[in-house]
Amino acid sequence: MEFLEVPVQKTRNVRFVDLEEDDVRPQFSLQLPGGSDASYTGSSSDEDEVNPRDKNQKNSKGSSDFCVKNIDNAAFGRREIEIAEQEMPGLMALRRRAENDKPLSGAKIIGCTHITAQTAVLVETLASLGASVRWAACNIYSTQNEVAAALAEAGFSIYAWKGETEEDFWWCIDKCINSEGWQPNMILDDGGDATHLMLKRYPAMFNMIKGIVEESVTGVHRLYQLSKSGKLTVPAMNVNDSVTKTKFDNLYSCRESILDALKRTTDVMFGGKQIIICGYGEVGKGCASALKGLGCNVMVSEIDPICALQACMDGFRVTRLEEVVKNIDILITCSGNKNVVTRNHMDKMKTGCIVCNMGHSNTEIDVGSLRTPDLTWEKVRSQVDHIIWPDGKRIILLAEGRLVNLSCSSVPSFVVSITSATQALALIELYNAPQGRYKQDVYLLPKKMDEYVASLHLPTFDAHLTELSDEQAKYLGLNKTGPFKPNYYRY
Repeated sequence: MEFLEVPVQKTRNVRFVDLEEDDVRPQFSLQLPGGSDASYTGSSSDEDEVNPRDKNQKNSKGSSDFCVKNIDNAAFGRREIEIAEQEMPGLMALRRRAENDKPLSGAKIIGCTHITAQTAVLVETLASLGASVRWAACNIYSTQNEVAAALAEAGFSIYAWKGETEEDFWWCIDKCINSEGWQPNMILDDGGDATHLMLKRYPAMFNMIKGIVEESVTGVHRLYQLSKSGKLTVPAMNVNDSVTKTKFDNLYSCRESILDALKRTTDVMFGGKQIIICGYGEVGKGCASALKGLGCNVMVSEIDPICALQACMDGFRVTRLEEVVKNIDILITCSGNKNVVTRNHMDKMKTGCIVCNMGHSNTEIDVGSLRTPDLTWEKVRSQVDHIIWPDGKRIILLAEGRLVNLSCSSVPSFVVSITSATQALALIELYNAPQGRYKQDVYLLPKKMDEYVASLHLPTFDAHLTELSDEQAKYLGLNKTGPFKPNYYRY
């Protein structure tokens, strides 16, 4: 592993896009020797440090309606997509079943999500179902450059690369929304950035949207805020709280990806480590389960007495962060809140403590409080920084407090297949719904669709469902084909 030490540049003032406070995602850059600005992250194609916006690139068909790191890497990205397809059986099954009917014919979808090989399978599935799409990234670090190039080569309008600046981030989303001769009518969002940018800059265009599909806690929270204030003028589907998303993406995916992210970035030995997880929702449960299984001493901090009691029953000590912060080896946030970890907490940490975030937004760790003259930032490797105190103490900060699994590793394709199939069905439902079925509000995915998504993935395990007899169905008061649980049921 080659290590790179970079002299620190003082934090500059960052001017944000005119959005609400929580909508901004700051990006800082360091000055490399020789005076050139460089991305604060590594990538498999870092050899070219020219900003993609300054390049004149075309794909093999002559189109230039995209902006990616390097279109010449498309062949590598195509191989990544082909690998992902093998582990996404549900989404591929949906593509085969529905592509002849073209249920999204005429749909023009703005996508703002992580751009990975798994996302590419979703993008190409939506296109197979008749949709036209334009896509930007919801995270400045999670884009796989080769995959973005492969999608651009295939003719998709992709505006994303790994290591975007704050200005690049908003420019890319704007380029997807504001395209001459192309009027979007659907939004697929992860975090609410495309939704909020369109609402702020293009309100007339926003009012013509047929529906929004949102998959993150942060984005759903923003949608409910818009609905409460009367600013949500179109129907929206809350995919985040669907059973298939909450249980499988948040729980089972994070259970694996947190280990991958920590190993890739720090080579840490887990056995015997003192770890605190801030938040015991589905993400926290997955992280805690995985780390406990590797011999860690896991503690949990919580504000919710129900989640706290669950943690206790699962064998974890529930404590306040300030009570144990001096002794922990690893801290993981996954609460969805802001300033969960403050400068005061980090001042008390011991040297070598690893700090990272598994929540969607970069607000959980107060990274801004670390950009002061008395602290030194030392880049160790891609997405890994030492923050050094005047007395020589150093903590290890991963991905500058952003989503660590998608910034520093990858997530299991099979789980993404479940989430992506849920997103696709939500888009189909909102796009084809008759007038009046959905009003200007936020809705949950119908239970029947959740069950359908699950059924698409069962053949992979050679699983065979038991069928109810007529007598049994009558006794339970159910339709033999479902839905099998009421909406209030907690899985």
